[in-house]
Parts: sequence; structure tokens; C-alpha cells
Amino acid sequence: MITKRRLLLLTCAGGLTVLPDVMRMADAQTGHSASRMLVGFGAGGAIDVIARMLVEGMKGYSSSFIVDNRPGAGGRLALGALKNSPADGSVMVLTPASMVVVFPHVYKTLGYDALKDFTPITTVCSFPFLITVGPMVPANVRTLADFVKWCLANPQQATYGTAAAGSMLHFTGVRLAKAGGFEFVHLPYGGPNGIQDLLGGRIAATIYPIGTALPHVQSGGIRALATTGPKRSLPLPDVPTVREAGYPALEAEEWFGVLLPAKTPVEDVNHLNDAIRAVVNADIFKTGLAKLSVNAVSGTPGEFAQLIKSDFDRWGPIVQASGFSPED
Repeated sequence: MITKRRLLLLTCAGGLTVLPDVMRMADAQTGHSASRMLVGFGAGGAIDVIARMLVEGMKGYSSSFIVDNRPGAGGRLALGALKNSPADGSVMVLTPASMVVVFPHVYKTLGYDALKDFTPITTVCSFPFLITVGPMVPANVRTLADFVKWCLANPQQATYGTAAAGSMLHFTGVRLAKAGGFEFVHLPYGGPNGIQDLLGGRIAATIYPIGTALPHVQSGGIRALATTGPKRSLPLPDVPTVREAGYPALEAEEWFGVLLPAKTPVEDVNHLNDAIRAVVNADIFKTGLAKLSVNAVSGTPGEFAQLIKSDFDRWGPIVQASGFSPED
């Protein structure tokens, strides 16, 4: 039986301590002898850290609860594993939105049907992207409109880096190029290393999650032109949104959400939703996410299902219009 003493959040997100709002979960075992939260990425990244924060806060959900990292194929392996897991609430996945609402439009063969093979539980967090430029771009380029003009005048230097091809980050750059009428060469880095090439003047711009680029903006190494969220970012209140910058079509936010296998009984769905929301709505958890430049967001299974469907429908035409075809 789990004890209240063990309900601690990880210190890796900035010194998190006891989570009093979810202490009562220690008295509410579900009957699962072992539960797993699948994550499609290796240890140490933001989604892995957030998954471990969740699991620590949910120790009362199961006698044994672990994070099971399944890196590979851009996060797709974890979803494939979830599809074939028991539909009893004991195995779940914490996944970024892209694997569910973008990848189905990108890959001909995924190994899962995003709208049929899973049961939505709730979002956990969301965050915008940050469009930044580096020393390759003249210092007088201070706005997104300035940058578009510069790209039009310097087509051979109009390059941008992101973490991955076929991602929301990639297609945000595609939409900027379409809106501005210029060619924008995409360079996928398979991670955050695009920031280093930006700092070194080897590429013109990057589009990354705000937390990835933020330290380099704050140090003055790179310049932030716009965030892609609907509201200005708390860490960068002076940076306009893409809507304020005149490019509303670029609005986009990535979310992380929890899914169960399809046909999971409704009582298991509701129990897991309650357990996760108790953690996500606690102030100490929100504070931990804020240290990662991530916003806590949760809701009902029905609300999450509607979000998945609306994002799925939105990104389909964007991907198709881009003409992008993945190598794998």
C-alpha cells in the first residue's frame, strides 16, 4: 500500500516537494498491481520529466507505477505499444499532439489509427513555439514582418531549423513561407541542436518550443520575433504573438496528453481522469511546469476528444498543401 510519505514530486523540475492536494489519493488504490506510463522518447527530455512528475503524484493509483520509455520513430513506437496493451487502465501513454493529429497525415503507415485505437483521457499541459533569428540576420531585423522582407531579399540564406521533419514546428515554418511568399529551407535536427547552429550563424532562424530557445533569448545570443500561442508568453511578455505580428495563420500550440487503449471501460477512464487532474490542478505541479515554460491544462475525456478531432482536422490540409513526403 502506498503511503502519504511517498507522494513526492520529482526535484528535476525545480525543487518540487510534497503535493498536499493529492495526498488523499494514497487512500484510493485502484486494484492495479502494476501500472505503466509509456513515453515515446528517452529519459531527460521535457516530456519524460513531466511524465515522472505525474507518476510520482499518482502513486496512489497503483501498487507499482513506472515510466516506461520507448524511444524511436519520433514517438510512434510508444503509441504502437499502447494499441496492443490491456484496456484496463493499467497502461497509458503521455504523448505530444503531433503523434496523434499531425503524423496520421504525414505517414502512410503508422501502426495505429489515431482516432480509433485510443481512448482520450486528458491533456496535461500545452506550450507555444518561439520563432527566433540569430547573427546571420542583421540586427535591424526586429519583427516577423522585417524577417519576411529579409528572406525575400536574401533567398539563399532563408533557412530555418526545427527538432524534426513532419512536426508542427516544421509545418509552422511552411505556413510562414506561404504567408510571406518566399522559399524557406527547412533543416531538421532531430533535437535541439538547431539552436547551436543558429547561435553560430550557420542558419537564419529556428522554430522550437519556447522552453528550448528561452535561455538563449534571455542571454541575448538570439532574438525572439514572435510566439505562436494565442496569448503572450509569461517568460517573454515583450514578444508579440504571431497574430499581433500580422500572421494569425501561424497560431499553434503543442500539447501533451494521456491516452488509454480503445474500449477501456468508462469507469477506468473516469478514474484515471480524476487521478491525473488532481495532480495537474495542484499549484505545486503548475509551478514545476512553469519552470519548463509549460502551462498546465486538463479537462474531461470528452473535451480532450474534441480537441484531438479539431486539431486533426486543422492539420490535415496544412500537411497536404505542403507536399511533404517523409523518408521513412
